[in-house]
Amino acid sequence: MTLRTLFATSVYEATLTTDRYFENFNSEIFEACRMLETEDAAGRAWCREHGYGGYTSYASLDDLPQRASVFADLKTKLDRHARAFAEALDFDLGRGRLKLDSLWVNVLKPGAAHTSHIHPHSVISGTYYVETPPGASALKIEDPRLAMMMAAPPIRPDAPESRQPFVYLRPAPGAIYMWESWLRHEVPANRAKTPRVSVSFNYGWR
Repeated sequence: MTLRTLFATSVYEATLTTDRYFENFNSEIFEACRMLETEDAAGRAWCREHGYGGYTSYASLDDLPQRASVFADLKTKLDRHARAFAEALDFDLGRGRLKLDSLWVNVLKPGAAHTSHIHPHSVISGTYYVETPPGASALKIEDPRLAMMMAAPPIRPDAPESRQPFVYLRPAPGAIYMWESWLRHEVPANRAKTPRVSVSFNYGWR
């Protein structure tokens, strides 16, 4: 018998903890995130209006790399990893390239969640994790075939991760996860006693 594994879904995982001066970098980006939370009145208003539990700059600020040098440093690091992921995915970019289209801060307060979603109009999406206190939410990834499985039986609990309908990735500070933007994902309720802080991003093909 032969089994072929076809149409595999890849998730890129890396860490910045081995970078020189990581502790200083991560501390600086943490302070920048919390500063934005304090100063970005438009972002806080958007969060209240849309029921976001905490703070995000997603709808209010589109210039973080120009606003603070630490976000520019993060962009440089992410660009390198995005290129590596695109190469691993065998993307033929032709004369185009992957370009960071958006970068935004997330401060998820205790008890808050971010419901299941995708990132339209992008190629690669991902998150850099700044602060993940004990009990902080995982990143929940959904099998993209799930809606088409119809009458399929459930998967055994001891089945390999690659066959599970949902996979929970539990990041530590410094972790980077990237995935293709069509992959549905969510952030379950934050069970930590303090906020979970991250910076998310999208890359387009330009």
